[in-house]
Amino acid sequence: MCLSVIQTIILTEEDMKLESNRKRVSHALRASKLVVFPTETVYGIGANALSPIASKLIYQTKGRPSDNPLIVHIAHKEDVYKYIESASDAAVKLMHAFWPGPLTLIFKKNDVIPLETTGGLETIAIRLPRNDIARQIIIDSNLPIAAPSANLSGKPSSTAFKHVMEDFMGKVDIMIDGGQSEIGLESTVIDTTTIVPIILRPGFVTQAMIESVLGYSITDQSSTGPSGEVKSPGMKYTHYKPKGEVMIIDGSIEHMAAYVKDAEIKHPDKSIAVICEVEYIHDFTCKVRSLGSLNDQNEMANNLFSALRDMDEWGIDIIFIHHISTHGLGYAMMNRLIKASGYYIINV
Repeated sequence: MCLSVIQTIILTEEDMKLESNRKRVSHALRASKLVVFPTETVYGIGANALSPIASKLIYQTKGRPSDNPLIVHIAHKEDVYKYIESASDAAVKLMHAFWPGPLTLIFKKNDVIPLETTGGLETIAIRLPRNDIARQIIIDSNLPIAAPSANLSGKPSSTAFKHVMEDFMGKVDIMIDGGQSEIGLESTVIDTTTIVPIILRPGFVTQAMIESVLGYSITDQSSTGPSGEVKSPGMKYTHYKPKGEVMIIDGSIEHMAAYVKDAEIKHPDKSIAVICEVEYIHDFTCKVRSLGSLNDQNEMANNLFSALRDMDEWGIDIIFIHHISTHGLGYAMMNRLIKASGYYIINV
């Protein structure tokens, strides 16, 4: 389906302080139109979660497979009960501990939410964002907002407004510039419909943090993927990939530098770049994009998607990424990088 060009309205954080602009956004959402807005994780492309037409438009505009469920965003904890059958004890504990914040919980949905929003599933993924702009537009519109990450399907998620503009200028009605995303990784996704909750996508809220709240161990399916229904975004399809070939190098930085140097010799006609921690940028002679310091996982996570986006901006053909430590937030970062590489890991 060919979508017509739209005269996109751009609003800033300052613009959103005006009631007239907030009304403009809420009117667009109630009219089943698309609004790109910031959250603390990544930018989202949002629409009325109660409207099958609006949800279909999200899929069409992103080029997203229709069986890849959307996350529904709410403004208050108690709003969750409007859209679900029930909440387990575990879900209630996690809501109180981490909402508002970067945690998405999966419940059995009720009939209020259409199947077009949930990718045809009887479950629903719900999050209460912490970002002030995101919560304000949900409150103003008095609607739950279905909002996957604001990127064309398969591309790295958007944490900077310029990347949102690259993907959606002329394709959505309103885009709100909220600056750089605070966290830079999509939310952790937890399935609470099972007896023991399951991590379907890692994020800023780690397994250790979840288990400390629940008081028991939980299961992680984020690396193996499900054997049946796909209840969470990011589990089935290619994600986060730049145009160039992506390879993760697992080994010492000295061995990686030698491997990259050899690749430069073997492929003189190719543009080659490395993504690594700032401490290692001088170990390479090709173009290098720093993720940030080894000692600051938050900085690295915040830079991850922008680094992948820069590879396209630089016209890179072959991208080597240093395998980062998987402790703490590094586990979620490697989850994204492994998918960006198509599980192409080289041990050196």
